[in-house]
Amino acid sequence: MIWRTIGRLILVPIASLLAAIAASAVLVTLGLEKFTHATFGRELNPDNLALILDWVLEGLRWASAMTILPAVAVILIGEVAGIRSWLYYVIGGGVALASIPLMTVLDQGVAAAVPVAALWQVLATAGFAGGLVYWLIAGRTA
Repeated sequence: MIWRTIGRLILVPIASLLAAIAASAVLVTLGLEKFTHATFGRELNPDNLALILDWVLEGLRWASAMTILPAVAVILIGEVAGIRSWLYYVIGGGVALASIPLMTVLDQGVAAAVPVAALWQVLATAGFAGGLVYWLIAGRTA
């Protein structure tokens, strides 16, 4: 029993890291695709460059420490409850990443705008990928 616990203490952080890498890859790929569609055919003038800089800064803000909290909550609940369902980890990962804009809006107060649907789709898809990777590595044996 003690060896299983030690094994989980080693496996879970490794699986979490690999899931974060997979989610980041999907996030960057889909985000770049959405960014390209939004800027296609526009000249790069100072206004567009300011918009691009705003998008990059917002992306960096969402990639800050608060983005890990929902994912850790999903992992802890799954580990403690012994949930082995792939559906739990995939949906949990999607909800965890899709909740990031809500936390950002709450952080900015009432005056902040609700993010566009494309942002929700990109984040949820990246979360789905991260949840699936986590389940493949560690979730199946929770």
